Amino acid sequence: MNDLSFSTKRAIISLSIDGSVAIATLCQPPVNAVNDEWVARLNEILDQVERDESVNVLWLRSSERVFCAGADLEFMRARFLTEEGRVRMIDFTRRMQEVYARLERLDMVSVAEIGGAALGGGFELALACDLRLVANTAKVGLPEARLGLLPAAGGTQRMTRLCGKGIASRLILGAEIVSGAEAVALGLAHWAAPSDGLQAAARAVVERIAQLPRAALAASKACIDAAQDRNSNGFEAELAASRVLLAQQETQQRVRRFLEKQT
Repeated sequence: MNDLSFSTKRAIISLSIDGSVAIATLCQPPVNAVNDEWVARLNEILDQVERDESVNVLWLRSSERVFCAGADLEFMRARFLTEEGRVRMIDFTRRMQEVYARLERLDMVSVAEIGGAALGGGFELALACDLRLVANTAKVGLPEARLGLLPAAGGTQRMTRLCGKGIASRLILGAEIVSGAEAVALGLAHWAAPSDGLQAAARAVVERIAQLPRAALAASKACIDAAQDRNSNGFEAELAASRVLLAQQETQQRVRRFLEKQT
């Protein structure tokens, strides 16, 4: 396993690459709070995995009891009292939007393993991933309305796309926090598991996806996105992507092996 941990006085997010799996571990105690340094490090992580053509899956997890509790309180306190500070907060939120959009657009599959609380910007991070596994007892939500704010790092958009206006309205307008099991029932996560079995469940999902070709995963993601874009012809996108994939040596080898087994 290749360890690419960030070398500063304290860890923020570590990165290790094991075969076709990149593991990004949030490791800033106690709650993986989001600030300028954290956003910059996440951008570096994405730079590294994008450059590594061997990586098919990015697995995000936490070394702490909390997955990510959102914005750093000291960071907020230093900014929200002045007009200049509030302008800086908007600029910071824009950078969060941008890095989460990068994560969402990766030409690999991203999987979030949520073992503890994922709130505000922390849950917005998870929503930007392709797949989410959550502990039954974890707490997730976008409760910004309690502070007179809104989840502006993409939360209103991604939650609505994932589970519809009704559920998004219930959770965001009610500042509701739900358990991991409830999150699956509402369409916010894909799988729930007991806390002591979550990592094993996540590893099984990650390893299964890691065996698939990156090009096929990227093309499938693009076509899934096209299904939500009224200006795109998703059916033509499927055909165009299939033409490209059929010409690739790896696809031809996989299809040939499959056909040989059927004879």
